[in-house]
Amino acid sequence: MAESELRLISKKFAKDIVFLCRRLKEMRKEGVLINQLLRSATSIGANLHEAQYAQGTRDFISKLEISLKECFETEYWLELLAETDCISEEDFKIHKNQCGKIRRMLISSIKTIKENNEC
Repeated sequence: MAESELRLISKKFAKDIVFLCRRLKEMRKEGVLINQLLRSATSIGANLHEAQYAQGTRDFISKLEISLKECFETEYWLELLAETDCISEEDFKIHKNQCGKIRRMLISSIKTIKENNEC
């Protein structure tokens, strides 16, 4: 099965966040916040990956909706890290934009699937 653009983008985003979190840990920044960011950001792609093995349309939509929730949570952690000067404005903008792109793609996908399947 060919990789979807959304899964590819979310995997790249997860890797970028892993590298960011490594840097932050080396700098001894807020460990708890970093771990929260790492968990939520990597969960987006994990749930998208799991969605390809969904047991029907409702399960598929559920996985996408979980990814969307994780996306919103990731944006929160990025904002908090930026507002507490743990990450630079540049890092914040880059990762917030990546996350926003994923969020918009998820919203569009969920809407389309629901419309096509009358859910």
